[in-house]
Amino acid sequence: MKAVTFIFARGGSKGLPGKNIRPLGGKPLIAWSIEHAIAVKRIERVIVSTDSEEIAAVARQYGAEVPFIRPAELARDDSPEWLAWRHALNYLRETTGALPEVMVSVPTTAPLRLSLDIENCLDEYEKNNADIVITVTDAHRSPCFNMVKANMDGTVGLVDPPESAIARRQDAPVVYDVATVCFVANPEFVMTHNGIYEGQVKAVRVPVERAIDIDTLLDFQIAESLLNIREQKL
Repeated sequence: MKAVTFIFARGGSKGLPGKNIRPLGGKPLIAWSIEHAIAVKRIERVIVSTDSEEIAAVARQYGAEVPFIRPAELARDDSPEWLAWRHALNYLRETTGALPEVMVSVPTTAPLRLSLDIENCLDEYEKNNADIVITVTDAHRSPCFNMVKANMDGTVGLVDPPESAIARRQDAPVVYDVATVCFVANPEFVMTHNGIYEGQVKAVRVPVERAIDIDTLLDFQIAESLLNIREQKL
């Protein structure tokens, strides 16, 4: 199986400006994802899709390809990343004559993943029963027990009320948080569908300490603390 990894990194993060090149543990945030992908032998190419020349320069410094600059209309706050996926795949089809066998997305926002997590997603995909493999981690909240939504009358209620009352969180159905550790997808599926859950989706569970999703300064500070703990253990 020949896989191509894409790392999608916009330059205009609002939650944490400059996030993708902000230093974490002595190197830019995006460098972690690049190095994780390069370490996986089944991955032939690591390509960064960005609208930022600054991010592109950093990505090349750490060994990634940046053969194109993403169009501005695919890098806005409201631009679906699915369309950036298609744009990147179209680039490969136009320059190589074919789509890759497998597409891997390794987001910059989960720098505490291990390359093993990417390997596990590829293993799950190779079982040939999924259009896309996502990563999940244990959820701390359940829509059936302790997650509420606002009602029109100003009250709140459970997001997904069960048929009978649940007295303990442990009795609620098992749910997971979607993580941004890794996505492995069939390129043909991406090009012919409009979202992840239109197809057959499988999941790989990742420990919560490797699934931090950086969107804000607080998330970044938590990642720094977890990274320090990891390095002290090593």
